[in-house]
Amino acid sequence: MNKPLMPKATAVWLVENTALTFDQIADFCGLHMLEVQAIADEEVAIGMQGMDPIVNGQVTKEEIVRCEGDPSTRLDMLKSDIPQPTARGAGPRYTPLSKRQDKPDAIAWLLRHYPELSDAQIGRLIGTTKPTINAVRDRSHWNSPNLRPRSPVELGLSTHEDLSIALQKAQKAAARKAKREGKPPPQPSQFPPVAEGGEPKQPLSGVEPQTDTAVPQNPFQSSTD
Repeated sequence: MNKPLMPKATAVWLVENTALTFDQIADFCGLHMLEVQAIADEEVAIGMQGMDPIVNGQVTKEEIVRCEGDPSTRLDMLKSDIPQPTARGAGPRYTPLSKRQDKPDAIAWLLRHYPELSDAQIGRLIGTTKPTINAVRDRSHWNSPNLRPRSPVELGLSTHEDLSIALQKAQKAAARKAKREGKPPPQPSQFPPVAEGGEPKQPLSGVEPQTDTAVPQNPFQSSTD
């Protein structure tokens, strides 16, 4: 069921100008009955300008009068010829300008360590395009000689959790494909589980862990110094 464009402002107007019950107003506006009661008690929406649904072409005066006479009925919203806004799908991940030059390095790292990831998954993961992925793969990228495969998590292009989810989906898809073709399931790439806070419990494969190394002592320095 369609709802008013501004539900709370419409509820304010209906509370102030009609004898509709709280249930009727809540059902029409898509609100909870207690929220409508709080509007009537001036606990919320204080000072909010009410919006007349009759003037806006959302309901007729006759429909309101009909429902006022029978609390068990519900308001029927008028059908509008105005196209309703549609939600946009999630577009490419935004990447700051300072990090965009690191994308080819991240692509090279993913292609090397997780070949089961599809180009579409890599594109969504770090916000890149299929031509760029193909260029890195076949070494036709303009900067191929200088590429250094680095983890997108290390570069800040993706979170460890997103990478883990993408890899799990890719492994499931590869297993289903192998089952259809009557082949043994492929050996999944090792991937450390996600710990609390979204950080990996272990370093990603291909990324050397950072360890504190002791500074070698100068052999010419006396131990008594």
